[in-house]
Amino acid sequence: MAQARVKARAPRKESVFGERFAVFAECLLTGVWIAVACLGVVTYPAAFAAGARHLRRRTAHEGGGLREFLADLRAAARGGWVVGIAGWAVAVAVWVDVLAARAGIPAGPFVGAVGIFALIGAAVALLRAAAVWTPGAAWRALLADAGRRTVLDPAGSFLVVCGLAVVALSAWFVPPLAVPVLGAVAAAAVAVEERYRHR
Repeated sequence: MAQARVKARAPRKESVFGERFAVFAECLLTGVWIAVACLGVVTYPAAFAAGARHLRRRTAHEGGGLREFLADLRAAARGGWVVGIAGWAVAVAVWVDVLAARAGIPAGPFVGAVGIFALIGAAVALLRAAAVWTPGAAWRALLADAGRRTVLDPAGSFLVVCGLAVVALSAWFVPPLAVPVLGAVAAAAVAVEERYRHR
């Protein structure tokens, strides 16, 4: 009788479907937070770092919401704005490279392709660095380690590229859909890093 009463008082465990749907919904909400945080133009590394940390807390069943996301965003932006500027500089350099390739310079298509692949590699390394960011971590060290993982774990890097492709296709077909999907990209980077850590 006492055992029955204890069982009746125990909280009901969430179903696997319910838990996974909750994580998916959290990814979409995090995507909106990331998109709003990216409006600072150079804050996108910090936005993804804060979003990834929020999703890591959520999957670990720890507390955290918008207030914690904003605190992480402020902490990540301290060094992340420099990374944001560098990222835009790389994007501009690749754009100039592609324009030069289209203008008909010798070996132009090859040079343009190399530039685009370098930009994709830099984006993957940035996302992988943001996925493991913690307060106080140096962005330079995070990016160096993430660059090595990007090369040494091609399967994981390919999964992050697929996440980026989903955002690009979403923006192409239904532009507003690209906003919540940013959270799925952050979640993909977190999952790839967890997979690499447990290899």
